[in-house]
Amino acid sequence: MSVLSRRAVMAALALVVGAATLWSPAMPAQAQGRELPDFAELADKWSPSVVNIRTLERGRVPSTGEVDPSVEEFFRRFGIPMPGRPDPRRGPRGDNDEPQQRGVGSGFILSPDGFVMTNAHVVDGADEVMVTLTDKREFKARIIGHDKRTDVAVVKIEANALPAVKIGDVNKLRVGEWVMAIGSPFGLDNTVTAGIVSAKQRDTGDYLPFIQTDVAINPGNSGGPLLNMRGEVVGINSQIYSRSGGFMGISFSIPIDEAMRVADQLRAKGRVVRGKIGVTIAAVTKEVAESIGLGKPMGALVQGVESGGPAEKAGIEAGDIIVKVNGRPVEKSGDLPRIIGNTEPGSRAALQLFRRGATRDVQVTVAEFEADRPIRRAQADPGAASAPSKTALGLTVSELTDAQKRELKIKNGVRVESAEGAAARAGVRDGDVVLAIDNTEVTDVKQFLGIATKVEKSRAVSVMVKRGEFVNYLVIRPAR
Repeated sequence: MSVLSRRAVMAALALVVGAATLWSPAMPAQAQGRELPDFAELADKWSPSVVNIRTLERGRVPSTGEVDPSVEEFFRRFGIPMPGRPDPRRGPRGDNDEPQQRGVGSGFILSPDGFVMTNAHVVDGADEVMVTLTDKREFKARIIGHDKRTDVAVVKIEANALPAVKIGDVNKLRVGEWVMAIGSPFGLDNTVTAGIVSAKQRDTGDYLPFIQTDVAINPGNSGGPLLNMRGEVVGINSQIYSRSGGFMGISFSIPIDEAMRVADQLRAKGRVVRGKIGVTIAAVTKEVAESIGLGKPMGALVQGVESGGPAEKAGIEAGDIIVKVNGRPVEKSGDLPRIIGNTEPGSRAALQLFRRGATRDVQVTVAEFEADRPIRRAQADPGAASAPSKTALGLTVSELTDAQKRELKIKNGVRVESAEGAAARAGVRDGDVVLAIDNTEVTDVKQFLGIATKVEKSRAVSVMVKRGEFVNYLVIRPAR
């Protein structure tokens, strides 16, 4: 090999060594990415703050059904009590029966004097609640209060100097951040699992928005804490998405700030007081928002108004869209019950409504939320309605009698006798009542026909309809 060749080889080797040095495992994390977190210290420090919760119920005699005699004979021969039947070895059941285990869950210590937070569904219906600490001490707990709407409960055990958790700030929680759960899945005490935050403010249709994670959560984890890497509780593990009953990579936790608001009321009053205005709401779709001139899908569509409720007294009507409460935008329909629910009953709230192409402001006095009142469904009155008239939209409509209007609690509108073509594709059904078309209130058949005949076939038409006790917007596209 010539000198020139040797020099070329040495230079090439130097480049290779230099490149290897650049990608050496000993290089700082900045070059490689961050190292995986170590959860050992968090687990050691905060596991004692997590408790196992067993719920018990006293024996009840279920109704006796038909049982295969051979199965019953098998249990009798081996002296085993038939499942779902009283145990003859223990005599007749009564108030002094030994409680039977009903379920297993988790919880965490809120304060050193024995207040424990868990899920409402963990303790709901239990005759006794037993709390076991990591040092194996067991206490009979007293239920301070539980709130099914948020699935939060507080129980109390008679103990002192307990290791309480630290409460974190959910607003600082970021998607992609590492989090850890501690609980008792399938009754396995103090099991630690970890993952990342997959989403925040996940709306599942419940009263509260959830924190979504990929932390392994299984039956028995319910009520346990979700902790950030600073050891602060940011949520209560509450639900999973599953087709099998076990973990499938998606779990949901109640944000701790919302849970603490509930817990504070439970500790102070034993129940939660929240506001209501007496409306039934639905989401506003992009198609509806564009067709009525709202611009973007936002707000809560009022489908029904409770008779004699705060909304009715304030002049809110079915078909209105509530876009702001006390200046705070209602981004989606689920925001409204949360905002109103956190408003003190008896106080006044300023609502901004979108009604038939324009906004208006109303003041409503918030009432206290109680059990839902039954809403009467409107019944069709076969009274002397006019002959039906068909429109180019595919709708055949007729006049409403005065009796029908009173029953439906409306002033104007026309009844759909049949829906075909574009109207049927849009979801209009026989028996619906058309209240407005293209943001114009419908008074009678003649006026409705006047509007419908002028509709351009190339554009969508928004129609506000009442079906039963609910009002909704449907978008008809004549050209389709």
